[in-house]
Amino acid sequence: MNVRVPAPHGELEGIHWVPEQPWAAAVVCHPHPLHGGTMHNHVTFRVADAMRQAGMTVLRFNFRGVGRSAGKHGGGTAEREDVRAGLDWLASKHPGLPLWVGGFSFGSVVGLTEGDADPRVTGLLGVGVPLVRGWDTGPLVGSRKPRALLCGGEDEFAPDVASWFASVPPPVRTWLIPGADHLFNRERKALDGALSEAVAWLRDVTAGKES
Repeated sequence: MNVRVPAPHGELEGIHWVPEQPWAAAVVCHPHPLHGGTMHNHVTFRVADAMRQAGMTVLRFNFRGVGRSAGKHGGGTAEREDVRAGLDWLASKHPGLPLWVGGFSFGSVVGLTEGDADPRVTGLLGVGVPLVRGWDTGPLVGSRKPRALLCGGEDEFAPDVASWFASVPPPVRTWLIPGADHLFNRERKALDGALSEAVAWLRDVTAGKES
């Protein structure tokens, strides 16, 4: 359903999926607003859909200044406030459920950084983390929370992603999808399969079933 999420600067436009008896709730964040990123981006949709198919309730939203969301682009720093607003809203709608954060590209760095800082969040899922645009990925490396990280083998914004994956300490699991570029235009089915595996792994590890 279409929703309006309260934020300190106004309201954020969102889409909220609610399956029967969800076992966890997730906020999913979209790619860079200044490069056409919205909550309708196909990778962002696929991240959210993998969670929904696994039985989670999911909120996708437009960052400030995108679509019908209030405000203007904040360079990534202000957008962390949007992620926090989404988490607050989900927690109020689904009290007691574990919270996750997922994101693609810009949304992976902003979303997972805020998710790492929020003690309510137990799982992090990042796709296409950009490694060449000056983004601070330190919180993703230094986090002690379970992280599932996916990237295309030919991602133009992550030329040395295999080495970066190797630098991320546990608890983490990584998926490198051969032949896929940043937008996964050629390998959408492979992305869907990897996302299903990533959600299943995160579910097990956050439940203490796997280390």
